Amino acid sequence: MSLRDRAVVSVLLVVCVSSAGAQTPFEPPRLPDGRPDLQGVWDFRTLTPLQRPEDLADTAVLTAEEAAEVESQAAARTAEANAPSEVRTEPLPVGGSIGAYNRYWVDQGARVVDDQRTSLIVDPPDGRLPALQPGIEMDVLSLGEDLPGVRPVRVRAAGIGADSHEDRGLSERCLLGFNSGPPIVPAGYNQNIQIFQTPDHVVILHEMVHDARIVPLTLAGRNPLPGSIRQWMGSSRGYWDGDTLVVETRNFTDKIASFNPSVTTAAGSGTTLHLTERFRRVGDDTLLYTYTVEDAMTFTRPFTAALPMKRGDAMFEYACHEGNYGLFNMLSGARAAEAASASGQ
Repeated sequence: MSLRDRAVVSVLLVVCVSSAGAQTPFEPPRLPDGRPDLQGVWDFRTLTPLQRPEDLADTAVLTAEEAAEVESQAAARTAEANAPSEVRTEPLPVGGSIGAYNRYWVDQGARVVDDQRTSLIVDPPDGRLPALQPGIEMDVLSLGEDLPGVRPVRVRAAGIGADSHEDRGLSERCLLGFNSGPPIVPAGYNQNIQIFQTPDHVVILHEMVHDARIVPLTLAGRNPLPGSIRQWMGSSRGYWDGDTLVVETRNFTDKIASFNPSVTTAAGSGTTLHLTERFRRVGDDTLLYTYTVEDAMTFTRPFTAALPMKRGDAMFEYACHEGNYGLFNMLSGARAAEAASASGQ
């Protein structure tokens, strides 16, 4: 283990203790094969941002009062968004004055993470994404308008036009969820995963776009795919490091970004991404999910984020392709507008 890996593990151990709210290691429930039982539905909503806000540059952890204020402000925004139109002072959060999703649908959560960190990123210590490599720029699009860009569109949501489905973001095309990754970055709604275990496989089912990652754990099943085979969610291989499930993923397609900091931003190409995820039970109702992004072609150094997930109740099917009338309406509306313009109407 490298010095950097040891430093990251030290940080994560601190997060584990903080998340569990105890000074002694949590003893997880175990399956008949002796491995920790990670199964069930896990909810990853949180008000804690991926990156530490710039106005909190010197603040790694909120006070109890500051955390309560963040949560109170979020509750007020939710109440405003859900208010009847005749008393609402602002347009709905998605769709503007036309109206679309209110907070019943757009669910950012109601709490910061248990240890009140100001960012999900725990390494670098400043809680910010590392600098991009020279010549690499962040792709930035918008939920409110189509901005100039090039194909493939690697952002999760938004797009560059309505000439073709290829001009739309990945989640609008139901190819990848805008929060499911991998890695998982909280955003929007459908913020649950469900884990299933056998002695030789783990399945991670994402509520968003109902993708399932089937992760082999045996040595026989862990042979990597050849570099010529590229997949939307990469090729995942797993193993146990004590009570921590480690999942390493490579072989991502060049049609996705190396990393999406948000639903409208993206950097790099998936072809150079090496992703390491860790899943560890740290409490009866808490699964600590951490991930490390390594991509020397995109970022000047690796970075790690830690996201405590909470025990959920149930997960419902999200039939994205089957009900994706939005994409059809978007493109057919553009064709109708073009026909009307051509006829002088």
